[in-house]
Amino acid sequence: MTVGRPREFDPDQVEDAAMKLFWDRGFDGVSISDVTAATGVNRRSIYAEFGSKENLFDRALRRYLAGPSAYTAEALTRPTAREVAEAMVHGAADTVSGDIRGCLTVGAAPGLAEFRDATVQQLAERFDAAVADGELPGVDTEVLARWIAAVCQGIAVQARSGASRADLHAVAELALAGWPGTPVE
Repeated sequence: MTVGRPREFDPDQVEDAAMKLFWDRGFDGVSISDVTAATGVNRRSIYAEFGSKENLFDRALRRYLAGPSAYTAEALTRPTAREVAEAMVHGAADTVSGDIRGCLTVGAAPGLAEFRDATVQQLAERFDAAVADGELPGVDTEVLARWIAAVCQGIAVQARSGASRADLHAVAELALAGWPGTPVE
């Protein structure tokens, strides 16, 4: 049995660098050469570890979801549907207005449309529970979930265009003024 050379790089560091590149430039704006330049790891080693650019993106996306975008999973644990919505839109404002502006999941990379749809379905299921509890009577939960997702995605686009964190939080608050059952002033 032949023993290969030991790996000379940390895959976590490559994933982290790739996550930042994909987040900043989008899937189509990043090549494996960009990843090698950012990490110092040669192409052969990157392909040996990740297999393809798509697989590297998938792992970078999972890192993003567990790290910068973890607010999404946390938001779903909030006690009320309104608090879920608040945590989503304000979490988006904070995440997309950092050192890298915009959102990794707002793009056309393989699997992102399905990911966004799954997020809408998770929100809708959480809002279904609020309807069952009497918190949100007479609400189309899928439309409500798509609205919150659209606000989050719009915040990401505005961040990419240069809107300040304060402006993005103001947009989030204005959007929440349209929450079902919110009194009109």
